[in-house]
Formats: sequence, structure tokens, C-alpha cells
Amino acid sequence: MNSSTAWLALKSLEGGIQLTTTQAADAYQLAGELTALLDNWALASAVQTLVVPMQGTQVALICNLRPEFRQHCMPGHDTLALHDRLGHNQHTDKAWALEREIWVALLGSPHRFQFANLASLTSHIRVRRNMALAARKTTLAFKTEAAERPQAYWQDGGDDAGFILQPGRCLVDALTAATQPDATGKLYDFSCYRATEYVILLGIAQELKTAHPELLAQLQSLNEVHAVRSGQFHEVYLIEYGSMDAPLPARFYVPGDRLWFRNPDERSSDVTGYEGSWVMYMGSGLFSNFWKRDTPFTLESKAIEIFHWKDGVYTDAQGELQMDESVVEAHVTQTQANPQATAKVLERMLRMRDPKGVYAQGGCIDTTREYPKSVSRDHCELVPPTF
Repeated sequence: MNSSTAWLALKSLEGGIQLTTTQAADAYQLAGELTALLDNWALASAVQTLVVPMQGTQVALICNLRPEFRQHCMPGHDTLALHDRLGHNQHTDKAWALEREIWVALLGSPHRFQFANLASLTSHIRVRRNMALAARKTTLAFKTEAAERPQAYWQDGGDDAGFILQPGRCLVDALTAATQPDATGKLYDFSCYRATEYVILLGIAQELKTAHPELLAQLQSLNEVHAVRSGQFHEVYLIEYGSMDAPLPARFYVPGDRLWFRNPDERSSDVTGYEGSWVMYMGSGLFSNFWKRDTPFTLESKAIEIFHWKDGVYTDAQGELQMDESVVEAHVTQTQANPQATAKVLERMLRMRDPKGVYAQGGCIDTTREYPKSVSRDHCELVPPTF
């Protein structure tokens, strides 16, 4: 295949999954292995592959959905109805259905996800599955300035170190105890951003327990001396995709994505914790609600809630801006009961957000998402920091 033909082929297969190998013969064998693997999710006939020359002796195996399958399951890259369009129902095994949904979203993505090999890809899918399932089980107490962890597993290392593991405690068990009341019977105080960090780290640690125990031991030791948080957490654990210049489609989400919904109201965004909302996409068209696990958000219900933050903001006796959630809930209920009001709010909110510092006509939809770096044993991108 000459370079112009390869370029046209690549253009015709934008997005999806790319696996890099060294020889064309290896790529064709890899395509066969991938097809056999996809049989486990009844997807082999839904996928097309192409081997494309890269630099030197390297070739790439490009894999994505056949156009007719993508048009049926995720038209316009809309993944929010994948669960139903794939024929999943209440009788379908939840973990199997979730992994199948992840496969289809990755294969039909407008963004190309690159993996070194098949082991790295399957590890990535398991981590996403773990994160989405953990998010579904997570329930917390919303506190923007306070924080609490189960003392049997965590201790306060001070402002610099954050909450660190009690010596010898299992990281997987500690993260589970902090986020899932089914394990402890108690809700612990979190901000939404910190909550996503725990869910992501739990999903990674669960994969490492069986697939890469050496790296889990490193993370165990790290968390016994220092918590990786905020901007550093993003740098250490995550990859961001999409941008303001090349935004992801507004209805494209892969289970296991972390994302941000922006509050487009300038006044209420000055209330601590209400600048926006960090959530996990859990699949089946649902986004995490860490405060009310049994009522997860749809894209529409999340947008309506954020819209009405402007109605719940008030100034307290000390002159500080606060949020009255009961007022927000009352307005949300009123809007959702009125189809015309709902349509008006969604028309305003389901737009791409304005740039940082701008409060104009933008909505709550961010242009980017985040997902974990590869933790596969033979191609690991995650490098724990030292303290």
C-alpha cells in the first residue's frame, strides 16, 4: 500500500482503536486474535480492520465499527442509548453488558484510542469496567471543605500528605470501605472531585491485584506515605482526550470516563463546590450521583440540576455565598413536570461550555473526557511519583 492509499484508508477509518505492531504478518495474526476475542461479546461481525504502514517496519492495525452497525447503535457518536440499542435488558449479565458497551464505544469513537498490544487494550477495558461498577456502588456525604475516612483503613497525614493508608492495610479494601457503604454501613465526607479519584484508583487497583501485583505494591507503599490528589492525580493516572479546538460530541461517553459539567451561571459558580460537577460515566446512559446512588443522573437531569443552582444560591449572615439544595430540588421538580420548561432549559444547557472565565451563551457540556493510563504489565504508562 503506497502512502497516499494509506492516508485515504486512515481517513476512512478515523477514530476507533489502533494497535501497533512491528510486522505486517503479526498484524494480520493480531486481527485474527481480536476477531476471536470479540466473539465473546457477539461483536466479531460488527468490526472492520485495516493494516496501515507506519514509520520504519512498524504497521498499525486500525479497528472500528462497520458503518451500518455504528449508524444503528451510536448514530452521530451518541453512546447514551447503547445499552438498549445493543439489546441489553434486565436479564443480561451486568458485567458482560458493561464490557460490551465499552468495546462498542471505543470501536465507534471519533477519537482514536491507541494501545501497544491486545493485552494493554483488554486491561484498559477491565479497568473501565471496574471504575463504572465501583461508581454504581459509591455513596458519600457531600462536604466541600470537610473530609472523613474509615479509621480502620486511613489516617490523616496532614495537609501536605492528605489521608494515607494505615500500615499494612489493603489499598483495594481501604478504597472500598471509604466509598461503598455496603462495606461499612457508613457514609464518609467527600467532595465530588476527590470522590472520582477514589473510584478511579479503586478500578485501577482491582485490575492490578490479579494482572500486575508489582505495580499494586508500589501504589500500596505510595499511599502509605502520601495521597496523590488534584492536578497531580490527573498527571499521574489519567489521559485527557478532546479539546476546546476539537471538542468531543456532546453525547459521546465511554463507560469509565471521568468528566466535568460546568456551571454556566457566574454568581452560583462562586459557591465552593458548585463551580461545576465531576462525575463518572457508568454506562447505560447514566452518570454517577455519589450523594444519591439509587437516583443516578441522565445527561438531561444533570443539566437541569446544574441550571437551577442559580436559583438556590443565597448570601448568608456572614456575607458568604451558600447553596440551598432544597430550593434547587423544588425548581428541578417543577421544571421536569413541564415539558416546555424542560425543553427550554435543555436548549440552554446542552451546549458546549464557554472558555474558562467566560460566562456568555455556553452550556454545561465539556469538550473533553479523561481515562486511565495503561497499567498492563508489558506496556505500563503509569509511573508512581516518589515523596
